[in-house]
Amino acid sequence: MCLLIRFSRGKRKAEEYWQRSSVRRITGLGTTKSLAILPLIDWYTSSEELKGEAGVSYLIQTDSNSILFDVGYNVEQSDPSPLLHNMKLLGIGMDDFDAIVISHNHCDHVGGTKWEKRKSFSLASHQVNLAGKAAYTPIPMTYPGLNPLCTETPTVIATGVATIGAIANQDFFLGWILEQALAVNVEGKGIVVIMGCGHQTLSKIIRRTEALFEEPIYGVIGGLHYPVTDSREKMMGIKIQKYAGTCRLPWKPITMGDVQKSIDYLKKLSPGVVGLSAHDSCDASIAAFRNAFPNAYRDVKVGEKITIAGCREM
Repeated sequence: MCLLIRFSRGKRKAEEYWQRSSVRRITGLGTTKSLAILPLIDWYTSSEELKGEAGVSYLIQTDSNSILFDVGYNVEQSDPSPLLHNMKLLGIGMDDFDAIVISHNHCDHVGGTKWEKRKSFSLASHQVNLAGKAAYTPIPMTYPGLNPLCTETPTVIATGVATIGAIANQDFFLGWILEQALAVNVEGKGIVVIMGCGHQTLSKIIRRTEALFEEPIYGVIGGLHYPVTDSREKMMGIKIQKYAGTCRLPWKPITMGDVQKSIDYLKKLSPGVVGLSAHDSCDASIAAFRNAFPNAYRDVKVGEKITIAGCREM
């Protein structure tokens, strides 16, 4: 009963938060001629040597910046972590990114449960030296030697790159969530939105992005939490992701009908690129997206770079 009351109150609070969140157009964002998204952590991998897990970490590369988006799960707090293991195999070092963006403070995005509890993040079981790097978080967070900037409101963080600001939601088990996504303006094509879990809901992510930018939305890549037929995380046979993280009542789980509604909503944008993370979505949901966008769909696999080349508008 306490969880139900908390959920109902949180849902009302989240809607009030959304209604109060007036945003201004971002002008002068600039563009990048190229965008590359290299998954460093996700469920599926492009080779057996790489490690997959139910977490997210993407290296986002533009003409002039490299951004580490989330830092994975490392559920066993091993050294090296799956993230550092994959980075080494892919030839990625600490000098290959100049900023870190955290989508939201959940264990599968900040490097583990102990870091979530501390409102911090980590690439390994211990916090490595990240001196000189910028960090952007949706809630106030800390990291030794850094002063992370809380980007609860939309913020330009590099040429052609901005956060869309935090959007709130309430989960039955996980509680209050503030999550942000990244928007990258690819020259001559438009905005590519990169998401962590999509707890905000796809419709609010799209509506916020449309409110912020004059450019059209060209693509969406990342997590949307559609574990309809299965869950990547299980405990004593319970398919955890079907009930936790959906921001719905556990006895009213997400259905394939809900997935189809999101697909229909996205189709209205005629996106040029679509990729659904398998870390929190089942294979049936991924197949539905792949079938709906046969020419635009890109698999999100560790080690398999997704590249988008800009084009000059005529």
